[in-house]
Amino acid sequence: MKLKFLIFVMALAAMGPAREGPVPDPEADPDVASASEPQRNPSRLPPVSQQPDPPVPVVTPLAEGSPALLDATEVTPQQFLWNARPVVVFADTPDDPAFLQQVAALERDSRALAARDVVVVVDSDPAANSLWRQQLRPRGFSLVVIDKDGQVKIRRPSLWDAREIGRAIDRLPLRRQEIGRGNVLR
Repeated sequence: MKLKFLIFVMALAAMGPAREGPVPDPEADPDVASASEPQRNPSRLPPVSQQPDPPVPVVTPLAEGSPALLDATEVTPQQFLWNARPVVVFADTPDDPAFLQQVAALERDSRALAARDVVVVVDSDPAANSLWRQQLRPRGFSLVVIDKDGQVKIRRPSLWDAREIGRAIDRLPLRRQEIGRGNVLR
């Protein structure tokens, strides 16, 4: 009994003091910037529904029903978070034979990727130093598969066709959940 009381007291003490004070007035607070200055405090930003939408990426469809082919300098990884699976193809030059073969392979059999919410991001200009290149740090030709949660799932320094990429994506936990959810709703 004493142990239960002690645990209860410790949990109560960990909660901290009660917050029964008055609601702070932003006009009376000297820390709040004037209306002419932009607000910097994230707790005082407008709700997400009132914030401007991020820029829409420029999409170049590969073929009918195929994933989009995007330039790495025009899009960021955060734009695809929980919406799409970026497959990023890196090369040191746009004339790299492996790079050209990989893009052609993704164009040939792109329906399998489109069914898995894949967008293809290409980066063949190291001098541009895109955000993709800064985060993933490729060396030469590289293919990187990123899941919808933003985590890198596969890195390949060699060519991989769309069918192999599709099979690898189907083994990912998030894709398995999508497949399971799709069967329940039908």
